[in-house]
Order: sequence, then structure tokens, then C-alpha cells
Amino acid sequence: MLTAVTDRPPLRDRAVAEAFATFALVFAGCGAIIVNSERGGSLGETGIAAAFGLVIMAMIYATGHLSGAHINPAVTMAFVATRHFPIREAAWYVPAQLTGAVAAAGLLDLLWAGTPADLGATVPSVGVWSALTYEIVLTAILMFVITAVATDTRAVGAAAAIAIGGTVALDSLFGGGVTGASMNPARSFGPALFANQWTDFWIYIVGPLIGAAAGAFAYMRIRESAQAASKR
Repeated sequence: MLTAVTDRPPLRDRAVAEAFATFALVFAGCGAIIVNSERGGSLGETGIAAAFGLVIMAMIYATGHLSGAHINPAVTMAFVATRHFPIREAAWYVPAQLTGAVAAAGLLDLLWAGTPADLGATVPSVGVWSALTYEIVLTAILMFVITAVATDTRAVGAAAAIAIGGTVALDSLFGGGVTGASMNPARSFGPALFANQWTDFWIYIVGPLIGAAAGAFAYMRIRESAQAASKR
């Protein structure tokens, strides 16, 4: 989810970093949902949102200099669409992200009997079109922030992980009770696979892909307008 990386490891190793970071996201974030369910709401929605935001922040700090820390197929494809990332490398990143998410969900399934809370699977609590709109908007907000700190040299790079992790937590606070605030097809796919919970799953593919592209193009349009104005 960060910047273009210089002196990068080989593509295979960067894909491994993406798999590990996505594993951490699903294991920590969905693990928090399970613990909250099994321990009488001990974490609450605020605690779950914090878990997702903190693990994203930690993984960006840990892997941003290795792989760019996309941790999300929608983010990777939005970077491809805006020509900030080659599609050849996306063909490694997206499967790696899905693999990490599946591995984390599989481990949670082994550790918790009976798939509590559907292992954190995302299921909308509103109608499908409202849920789709939420996922588009949530992801657009996230990708707008990511594009700002990842592609604009004027942004404060050292605070990128905090900005992105904070945005994930914020989105989770106001969207978690509506759609689960996925914003990430891999995050939704892993738990859905092991819990066999596919209710309106298409929302968690279509919504993030549209939202990420919208957020990325929106920031680029604003930046280009600002650059044009400064040259007048």
C-alpha cells in the first residue's frame, strides 16, 4: 500500500512478502472478530476496527520497503489501472495475497472449532445495492489516501503507514456494522472459503475493485489540476 520501491527484492520474494502481510491482516483482523464473538463482545466494534487498522499499519512498516505493501488485490489492480504498477507483477501479487488470506483463514479454522462468527466472513446487513455502495465508498476513501501517500512526493512518507492504518480503522468504525468493511477481496475470500459463507460475496469483489479505481483516479485528477494551476 505504499510507494514505488527502489533496490527491490526479486519478484518472487516480494510476492512472499505480500502473502505474509495479507496472512497477518486476516489472522489478526478476523481473529479479533472471532475473539469478540467467543468472549462476549470483549473487544467491541471499536476494538475490531483498531485490530484491522493496527495490523495494516504494522505490515506497511514491515513490508512497505520490500513489496510496496499492497496487501489487497483491489489496491494492486488500481495501481495497474493508473499505470503505477506493471500487470506482469500484479499476476504474482494477487495470487500471493489470496494465498495469504486463505492460509490465515485455514489456520483460524483449525484453532477454533465450529467456525465461530463464520471466521470473520463479510456478510451485508443491508440490501445488496446499499452494501455495494458502502464497499465502493469505503474503498474509494482508502485508495484516495493510499494514492496520496504512495504516488505524490509532496506527501509525508514517514506517516504513510499511520495514515493508511488509520483510514482502515475509520472505515471499519462506520462501515463494519453494515458490510464488514472489507475493502479487500482477499480479506473476504479466505474466511468465506472455510466458513462456506458466500452470501452476496460478489459485492466484496466488485465493490472494492470499483472503489479502488475511483479513489485512485480521483486523487490523480485533483493532483493534475493542482499541477496545471501551479504552472500558470
